[in-house]
Amino acid sequence: MIGLGVLYVIAGVFFVVIAVLSARDETNPMRWKNTTFWGLFAVSFLFGSYLPDVVNGLVVIAMVLTAGIGGLGRGAPATSGPEERRASAARLGNKLFLPALAVPTTALLGTFLFKRPELAGVVDPKQATLVSLILGVFVALAIAMPMLGARPKVSMQEGRRLLDTVGWAAILPQMLAALGAVFAAAGVGTAIRKIASMWLPAGSQLAAVAAYTFGMALFTMIMGNAFAAFPVVTAGIGLPLIVQHFGGNPAIMGAVGMLSGFCGTLMTPMAANFNIVPAALLELSDRNGVIKAQVPTALLLLLANTVLMYVLVFRF
Repeated sequence: MIGLGVLYVIAGVFFVVIAVLSARDETNPMRWKNTTFWGLFAVSFLFGSYLPDVVNGLVVIAMVLTAGIGGLGRGAPATSGPEERRASAARLGNKLFLPALAVPTTALLGTFLFKRPELAGVVDPKQATLVSLILGVFVALAIAMPMLGARPKVSMQEGRRLLDTVGWAAILPQMLAALGAVFAAAGVGTAIRKIASMWLPAGSQLAAVAAYTFGMALFTMIMGNAFAAFPVVTAGIGLPLIVQHFGGNPAIMGAVGMLSGFCGTLMTPMAANFNIVPAALLELSDRNGVIKAQVPTALLLLLANTVLMYVLVFRF
């Protein structure tokens, strides 16, 4: 059965290739740091399930030290040049969107298909979406390479070029999601519940909703990931106040709460994959330019989500 174990192996092999290509890139003055960083990341995927927790923790610490002392370097992998890319784009036109659209299309179709009972022995139903997403990547490669006349090595070099551009921030979402689980296990949600019970007006549904939506946005800004903030804020405010005390609908609370967290994503540099990476790829002079452009929209959406939850959560 295809499950997380197979996906970890695929990811691990990918980062092994990235580490090897980094080691062979003499144009990168920090190639051995890049090799160490991505090699350690590969170890966490390939062997993390078999290593003791302490060893996994040491791997993470080693990665932090590798990237934190002087940062990672950026090489010049041998891929197509700007002129070649412009000529290819002019020749193919809108066909260039086919590989990009293949990923979400395959993920959507596979999510429904692999959950059917007759395919339950092929793919783990709990991981159907992730398996379909990875399958979509392979489908996209199968479309893109013959269409562009590229060899498999080119796709790996382009992947390394992107990782060199983004640097350590590429793994920030995974780290922050893990931090959210640590916060939840450490009882941060309980502490938030005590503070909320002390400061929120008793019997005010609006205050509870506003504390939850704005709390989701704030914690997302701190942690950089709404999925990391969700268990902490929901355990501290959402479940005890909105659901248990006032009888709110947990499905509506969770859905609108996540949308509120995404508003925080738009306003924080901690969400590096959304806000800092685009600035780096577009070579903007202001690395916070994306965030500054998004703040007004994020605040309006946060207010709208607060009103939406207040109107719906206690009435359905």
